[in-house]
Amino acid sequence: MKFFADTAIIDDIRDLADAGLLDGVTTNPSLIAKSGRNFLEVVAEICAIVEGPVSAEVVALDYAGMMREAEIVRKIADNVAVKLPLTIDGLKACKALTDDGTMTNVTLCFSANQALLAAKAGATFISPFVGRHDDIGFDGMDLIEDIRLIYDNYDFATEILVASVRHPVHVLQAAKIGADVMTAPPAVIKQLVKHPLTDKGIEAFMADWAKTGQTIG
Repeated sequence: MKFFADTAIIDDIRDLADAGLLDGVTTNPSLIAKSGRNFLEVVAEICAIVEGPVSAEVVALDYAGMMREAEIVRKIADNVAVKLPLTIDGLKACKALTDDGTMTNVTLCFSANQALLAAKAGATFISPFVGRHDDIGFDGMDLIEDIRLIYDNYDFATEILVASVRHPVHVLQAAKIGADVMTAPPAVIKQLVKHPLTDKGIEAFMADWAKTGQTIG
């Protein structure tokens, strides 16, 4: 499973990339606003750090506006994936951009039927939001299982990009189901390394090493 970071904070992206943990990045208008930076500048900087897909979202809601904004966004770098809303106009833009060789990420997916439409439109990625599904009393991972089954039934090339990941359990569940990608805040990705027995083992090793009075180098 590929790991994307869901952020527009450059230092966090560079830190994860340096650790070899990053296959791509997803952004959205809220994350850009949180960064406090110019949209085009921050996307260009992310694309220079990360070799994999970097999702940059259009904000127009009509087809013509989406295509106009997409033309600007996709010129930022070759690894930009134009992020589009799961609406009829968004799917129309997805089809046009995909046919023209541009990566697309159809976002705000909350049903398997929506995911089916995105795949038929040729989306590179579909982004089902598991955390927000959980928030209203549903199991977001049931949605991922349904999409995985449907995509496998028809051999769709669209990759399942699990979004709105809130905690390490979401990551584990997505991997067990067979999701292609998960995107999470950097803090959640860094939580994956944590285990109390790892910490306890390091403490014991360090204590025993100190008793030897030795140094390395």
